[in-house]
Amino acid sequence: MDKLPKKDINILMGGANAKIGRDNTGYDRIMGSHGLGEMNDNGERFANFCLFNKMVIGGSIFPHKRVHKATWVSPDNVTENQIDHFCVSQRFRRSLNDVIVQRGADIGSDHHMLLGKLKLRLKKQGNRKEVPRKRYQVNRLNGATKEDFKLCLRNRFQPLASLEEEEDVETHWSRVKSAFTATCEEVLGYQKKEYNEWISQKSLDLIERRRHLKEQVNSSTVELEDQKKKR
Repeated sequence: MDKLPKKDINILMGGANAKIGRDNTGYDRIMGSHGLGEMNDNGERFANFCLFNKMVIGGSIFPHKRVHKATWVSPDNVTENQIDHFCVSQRFRRSLNDVIVQRGADIGSDHHMLLGKLKLRLKKQGNRKEVPRKRYQVNRLNGATKEDFKLCLRNRFQPLASLEEEEDVETHWSRVKSAFTATCEEVLGYQKKEYNEWISQKSLDLIERRRHLKEQVNSSTVELEDQKKKR
């Protein structure tokens, strides 16, 4: 945890087999009083870990019914515990809106799905616009275009040969770079950006067909119900 950036919102979640309980004495900075059951040894270790790393245990903050707190149930459906947790950085406590168990999720486990809701308040980063990167059509460097490129570049390099040798490296490099870029713009030109559809026409047709079939099924169901009512 020490290696994580301090300004980032750190989220810690998972099953720790740690029961934190309702008593938050000594842990009121990182725990509420809405936990389930009583704290066990793993729960004490977990609470100390969160206290040391300034992490808030979300499941202890929000008041919910027991069924929305218990994250684990025994095979005989008798024992329930709150041993899975969702924690966030203490400085982002106000961004945590809720932590609740969703029993309706079919996940094939004796653990229930734990849902944490966050609402971040992000600062706007000015109006900086990224300049799109332009690429030259280098695939045109063949045949006649290749010879035109060589001739144009040679003509641009000829004036550079008459310059004084004492010219500094940066200035010389700038002239060489300008010669290359000007030649590329004149002879090759820029690549045109291609926009690829994110979904194929075949998929669109199948979606449309499925929609029509669903409408037919729904229509048939309504007609059948109307006939039953008339009888």
